[in-house]
Amino acid sequence: MAGELREQYGVSERRVCTSLRFNRASIQYKPKSSALNEVLRGRIKELAAARVRYGCRRIHVLLRREGWRVNVKRVARLYRQEGLSLRAKAPKRRRSCTVRQVRTAATQANHVWSMDFMHDRLMGEGRKAFRLLTVVDIFTRECLALEVAPGFRARDVVNVLTRLVGQRGTPIAIRCDQGTEFTAEALDQWAYNNRIELDFSRPGKPTDNAFAEAFNASVRKELLNTSWFDTLETARRAARAWRREYNEVRPHRSLANETPNAFAQAAKKAS
Repeated sequence: MAGELREQYGVSERRVCTSLRFNRASIQYKPKSSALNEVLRGRIKELAAARVRYGCRRIHVLLRREGWRVNVKRVARLYRQEGLSLRAKAPKRRRSCTVRQVRTAATQANHVWSMDFMHDRLMGEGRKAFRLLTVVDIFTRECLALEVAPGFRARDVVNVLTRLVGQRGTPIAIRCDQGTEFTAEALDQWAYNNRIELDFSRPGKPTDNAFAEAFNASVRKELLNTSWFDTLETARRAARAWRREYNEVRPHRSLANETPNAFAQAAKKAS
């Protein structure tokens, strides 16, 4: 409007602003140098390329750890401008009307574990299938095990759990579904001997083991969907590297963006 009036009446900018009661600083304002934004944009692209399933909030946490003094809104804007915010829309879930019985609550580390299986296929001819056994500490969200094998029997599950008990101690309960490996006599006998409760999900109710389902979704998005594996050993190496990053680097929103390891150490000191 000020520019049109200046051209129409041939008057100065000062006179136009005085007549319109408009601040001249708004007209004369020039954007600050975008050099910082360009450097920040490059770092955001590097982090997103290395961790393709991280959203702008997790990338903001990583930037803050590196010393960047930026708010999440700027990170979100640059993240969106680079076309990185491509996310599949989550399906709507219907609320179950069935009430779950009272369960053992996780009140400290190593109190309640959750375990489940995942499936994927190798690259190349034959596309042989393989499975992953995931074990998570519900209180600290630590990934205790991410085992890769062509298949698992109940005895294999017992061996993994025996190793974890030797490293961390005995939990009170382990949540799992009603798969044949978890309902087999070998696992039932092991749990009885160690005085561990096997908390089985109800048929058709995956939300009963929600912590394992949420963790498996992260494994699927950040590991399996972003990589090709030509051999089982390649898959095992990638699983070990991802588990280490998940426990030690990846910010966890439910832990106030702390890593599971850092949260576990803080909880241990507090106790």
